[in-house]
Amino acid sequence: MSLYRVIFADFLNPINDKKCDFLKKHAIIAKQYKNGHKIIDICPQSQAEEFISKKKSVEIIDMSGKILIPGLYDTHFHWVQDEVRTMPKDNLLKWLENYTWPYENNFKKKAFAKKKAKSFAQELAACGTVGGACYGSIHAHSVDEALANFVGDYVVGNVLMTMNSPDYLLQKEQDAKDIVTELSKKYKKQYAMTPRFAITTDPETMSHGAKVAKKNGSFIQTHLSETLNEIDFVLSIYKDVKGFEKIKTYTEIYDKCNLLGPKTIMGHGIYLSPKELKRLGETQTAVAHCPTSNAPHKELGLGSGLFDYKKANRYKVPWALATDIGGGPFLSMLDVMNSFVDQNSKRGHKDTSYTQALFRSTQAGANVLGVGEESGNFASGKYLNYVVLDGVKYKDSDKSEDVLKKLIKRKQRDRFQFEEMVISTSYKGSIIH
Repeated sequence: MSLYRVIFADFLNPINDKKCDFLKKHAIIAKQYKNGHKIIDICPQSQAEEFISKKKSVEIIDMSGKILIPGLYDTHFHWVQDEVRTMPKDNLLKWLENYTWPYENNFKKKAFAKKKAKSFAQELAACGTVGGACYGSIHAHSVDEALANFVGDYVVGNVLMTMNSPDYLLQKEQDAKDIVTELSKKYKKQYAMTPRFAITTDPETMSHGAKVAKKNGSFIQTHLSETLNEIDFVLSIYKDVKGFEKIKTYTEIYDKCNLLGPKTIMGHGIYLSPKELKRLGETQTAVAHCPTSNAPHKELGLGSGLFDYKKANRYKVPWALATDIGGGPFLSMLDVMNSFVDQNSKRGHKDTSYTQALFRSTQAGANVLGVGEESGNFASGKYLNYVVLDGVKYKDSDKSEDVLKKLIKRKQRDRFQFEEMVISTSYKGSIIH
């Protein structure tokens, strides 16, 4: 095996919401380390050729004319909902009752979970995804199988359902606590304590889980303020729970159970008051924004609304993009980027860009998952995580935003094409697709 690897290509390198470097006819030089290949330089091709001439052990990968982007991060998805993503979604709570929960019940069988984890892992890699925060079913082995099969920086949790749930998925409080204690201790930072949401998980189980997760350095993830009827239902339940009678907002419930913090990811966060956003910002609790899942019904979403990223930025709330499979219809983060720009542009946000969408699907996601120092973009010292996209025709004068627009912008009927654009995916220098 060669000590060095040099890749010739055109690179889109996200720096922040407003800046993405377009490095045409460049090369990435990477070196093999114990845990994988790390980038040691990104430079014009002529400079790389000079480097090659001086080294004996070099593998050359010529992707000239192809575009490389960093590996993608999906900060909120349910791997156990793969088969229900196109089911009717007229109402979130009804969709859960009629389709999602009955399907998740299949995962009680270990053989079923193992088979699905293997095929789903291939789907993730084929979409260019190299990490994310993922929800399993209530069963502990849904975490085991996901972590055994998914290749990348994944954090996985089993959902907790101790109340207001169908009999076939209802857990005893002590059983739910025991599973969290066991898995958090076993997987540490790869585990996420995962109340499905405050409707289905009692506060004592959530408080216990938060204590255990923080002790072991595990993540915490749940859903927050996705729809107005969900918020009304949550508040109607908790006004009768001892110690929660004076609760005024959904966020306060989680705060009182000690769920908030820099290793906590809240899915959706569409209907948050300034007071709630301020609290999320203070605690550095992240929001996973799921535009394709929250999109209108005609766009195959649940019609929940649109997360206000501008308000979130004002309160310094960390956020990144996510698919929310199966609320979202497609597993490709490129589809999420397309939807993010499209929906925000229709709302009149003139500063929304494909540059911002790429940043929030790569570096921002890596930051939320605690791996931003070693992944997220093409910088020296980071792992060689990349996605090769089928090249588009562009002019020499095109800026990064122009190229990204040509890559990502799609009409509704053409969204399935995103999964066909990925030629290969690399994680730490190993080709996983």
